Amino acid sequence: MRNDPASTAAAVLTRVGGPANVTSVAHCMTRLRLAVADPTAVDEEGLRGLPGVLGVVTDGGSSVQVVLGPGVVGEVTEAVRERVREVPEAVRAQVREVERVAEEPGGGAGAQAADQPIGAGAQLKEQLRQRNATPFKTALRRLAAVFVPLIPALIGCGVLAGINGLLVNAGWLPGLTPAVAAVASAFMALIAVFVGYNTAQEFGGTPVLGGAVAAVVVYPGVAKVTVFGVHLAPGQGGVLGALAAALLATRVEKWCRGRVPGALDVLLTPTVTVLVSGLVTLYGLMYAAGVVASAIGTAANWLLATTGAVAGLVLGGLFLPLVMLGLHQALIPIHTTLIEQQGYTVLLPLLAMAGAGQVGAALAVYVRLRHDTALRTTIRSALPAGLLGVGEPLIYGVSLPLGRPFVTACVGGAAGGAFVGFFAMLGDQVGATAIGPSGWALFPLLAGNRGAGVAAAVYGGGLLTGYAVGFAATYLFGFPRRPRSRAGSRSDSGSRVAASA
Repeated sequence: MRNDPASTAAAVLTRVGGPANVTSVAHCMTRLRLAVADPTAVDEEGLRGLPGVLGVVTDGGSSVQVVLGPGVVGEVTEAVRERVREVPEAVRAQVREVERVAEEPGGGAGAQAADQPIGAGAQLKEQLRQRNATPFKTALRRLAAVFVPLIPALIGCGVLAGINGLLVNAGWLPGLTPAVAAVASAFMALIAVFVGYNTAQEFGGTPVLGGAVAAVVVYPGVAKVTVFGVHLAPGQGGVLGALAAALLATRVEKWCRGRVPGALDVLLTPTVTVLVSGLVTLYGLMYAAGVVASAIGTAANWLLATTGAVAGLVLGGLFLPLVMLGLHQALIPIHTTLIEQQGYTVLLPLLAMAGAGQVGAALAVYVRLRHDTALRTTIRSALPAGLLGVGEPLIYGVSLPLGRPFVTACVGGAAGGAFVGFFAMLGDQVGATAIGPSGWALFPLLAGNRGAGVAAAVYGGGLLTGYAVGFAATYLFGFPRRPRSRAGSRSDSGSRVAASA
């Protein structure tokens, strides 16, 4: 029976320190993404033990990702938002003040009892932050916060672009296809503005100023601007240029806020921010970002053309661990850059093979552990999502708790990636016109240099290879020689005791 989203939201908030401890709420296809003011208030084990929670990913800092699965994650996120919005601002201010005092030397010792260790909470928090919240992880988390909200639009517009391509090729509805093309293409034409808006919001600037400066990147009038003796092209630098422009705008705005008198702030700060950041974007960032973006496209094409099978094997084999750690979202800027340049990203079909290996491994577990009714029920419920490319339910519910099947699933993903990469070496590129879906859900978004039909055939062959190798590797090597099935051994936290590690 499906859990009530409101009850799940209330239970999650209780275990992350309450609604007042939550500073931001977002979600992707499967995960509720929370930012919290006090990471030490998060009960990670309690979160894992909640019904309907498939897994929890934290970085020791302010980021908490609760894996809920497709569909339900949107409902729970909205219920969480409602409860967070109901918290009075005075309560939030009090929480922020407590955090500020805790971070000061002594940890607010004057308010503590004499027999309590001074600053113990602050010291624990600092230890967690130093161990896990590294600059690299923080940068990846912030990149995800910029691009994850764009995924629904990328999926919707990508699917519409695919449908419109089919209509055009078939000669159907010629009066409608121009309108569908406009609807499908408008977002990608202006994606830089959305990236700029989200970047400024994430890094503490005024979102609309970030969007205004990033809009310079796609403005048609930049064609009249000459840099290094060459006219700029609208869209040059793409999302990378927009990201850099919005970051600069945020820095300029913060500099102005601390120096402009309050009476003139509303007039001078936005003006200086847009002017300075806009000019630097035109005469530096767009050109530099364009060079980087071109290098990404060239590198991706060269990698597949010369070492496609090896590249596919590595990418397909390592993607599941990235998903498990929540680091896969950091690849979104690269995918988006390739889509802007070539019309599709050649990396996503390779990475999608990891999900095929996961499905094959889950099927092998289902066959081998015939007497484990609880685990087989989990597999049956999670397998449809796995076939559609949503891997977290199978990762956290099946393969990762068992241990070895997670490794053999990676082997299946590597085999599928090598299959697709091998055909890329032969000149048959397979790409995706949008990001987000994988598995069978990616078929409507496939494209390639030799047409959608060839791309679909190669991609389908890769999926079948991933299924087969993932199944065989798990069936043969995913269990000890004398497997012991412990029916009902799954604990409330969603973990499993099995003699397969």
